[in-house]
Amino acid sequence: MTVPGLVETAAERFGDRVFVRVGDTTRTYAQTRAAAATMAGSLAAHGCRPGDRIAALLSNRIELVDLFLGCAWLGATVVPLNTALRGGSLRQALDAARPRFLYAEPELGEAAVASGHHGVVWVAGGEDVPRPGTSAALPPAPVRPQDTAAVLFTSGTTGRSRGVRCPQAQFVWWGRNVASALRLSSDDVLFTCLPLFHTNALNTLAHAMTVGASCVVGGRFSASRHWAQVSEARATTTYLLGAMVPMLLAQPPGPQDRAHRATRSLAPATPGALWEPFRERFGVTLVDGFGSTETNLVIGATPEESRPGRIGTVRPGFSARVVDAALDSVPDGTPGELLVRSDRPYAFSTGYLGDPEPEPDSWRRTGDRVVREPDGRFRFLDRIKDVIRRRGENISSYEVESAVRAHPAVAEAAAFPVASELAEDEVMVAVVVRPGRVLDLADLTRHCARELPEFAVPRYIEAVPALPLTETGKVRKAVLRERGVTGGTWDRTAGPEATGTAARRS
Repeated sequence: MTVPGLVETAAERFGDRVFVRVGDTTRTYAQTRAAAATMAGSLAAHGCRPGDRIAALLSNRIELVDLFLGCAWLGATVVPLNTALRGGSLRQALDAARPRFLYAEPELGEAAVASGHHGVVWVAGGEDVPRPGTSAALPPAPVRPQDTAAVLFTSGTTGRSRGVRCPQAQFVWWGRNVASALRLSSDDVLFTCLPLFHTNALNTLAHAMTVGASCVVGGRFSASRHWAQVSEARATTTYLLGAMVPMLLAQPPGPQDRAHRATRSLAPATPGALWEPFRERFGVTLVDGFGSTETNLVIGATPEESRPGRIGTVRPGFSARVVDAALDSVPDGTPGELLVRSDRPYAFSTGYLGDPEPEPDSWRRTGDRVVREPDGRFRFLDRIKDVIRRRGENISSYEVESAVRAHPAVAEAAAFPVASELAEDEVMVAVVVRPGRVLDLADLTRHCARELPEFAVPRYIEAVPALPLTETGKVRKAVLRERGVTGGTWDRTAGPEATGTAARRS
């Protein structure tokens, strides 16, 4: 139940099959085992010891794959950092992780030094850097399932980003659980364009190794080029996040929509109303699920079991409860916070940097507001921190966004609370208009009134060129809340004389 064990087993079972392709580099399973062992040797030759932390500021390139597997083989810990971090946010991550070494792209290494990193810096592409094949292979270190393989930082969309200690076994369980849910086999080719510094993409390597599939790691997500990349990879399975689905649907239809082999995509947090349009247009079944950097695939479904707007059911080896503010369980059909627990040893993280380890079988709070339906399926409502409270009612920003996106002129939407004249919140929505369309904001309000209860209809709407996103495509709602109501915001209560009924953005 360790990453080196996973690599060795996969090499024995699938030897000459292609495991990974990143850019111009392609490796078989046997070559990957050799690369991990010699990368560990090269790290040791550069002074790295078991237990050391090595930070990485690398985009989706083979060096990050080598560093992850080499560190796991040596018994060191890799700390992949968001390549967008700068200044105070980068300093905060480095202070929390305290790495001895940093492996970075040239300009990113300079940013890290400017932010206070005082350890050794290796520059990708340089001469004197650890790389496979430059030192003798080492045998795998006697790492344990509970030993930390990686520290992954949360996306920080609802608060300060925190470093999560991810044990060796957590990656193995991710591989088994997702491979089972997606019905993966050795015939599959997995394509991810999500960044390797987050759990979703990094775990794709484990998904592939579990069954002998091939994994293609692409560059940054591009809605206009996505299907061409999927086709070039000859992928059967892709990985998306919910915010990417409406971006793809907003693209003009074209021959590339079906010129690929993909049949399913793991796409957490996709609005239910978009499932059928996505399948009809692209021929791809979306598969939802609940998992996080701190946990695993606790709730999910197979492609056959997937239902629009439902996360899925509790997967074998895990438990889930829905609770109120006092942490008492609530009946089916009642909204509450999701709590999860693992019966599988070290399938969850061992906590955050600086915090004591939680008990292995303890319940973990997720911060997600959900409903468990009588049939056992779960429905996601919102992040608890994103819930909007208006007129004594809790409003799901997720449900508001789903209603707004159903308008034919809207491509993307983000709902968030802003201050009202009263003690509670007002609902505001930032929208991105579909290319070539014109959006009448008063018409959008009337549309929302047909789709939502009156208390949930947005008071404020503003058309924006793009939503602020993290590197993984999640909306940075803290940025929108801080920006709040601006001079370009339409207020439906102000009357036509204030802003004009023809307030439109294209």
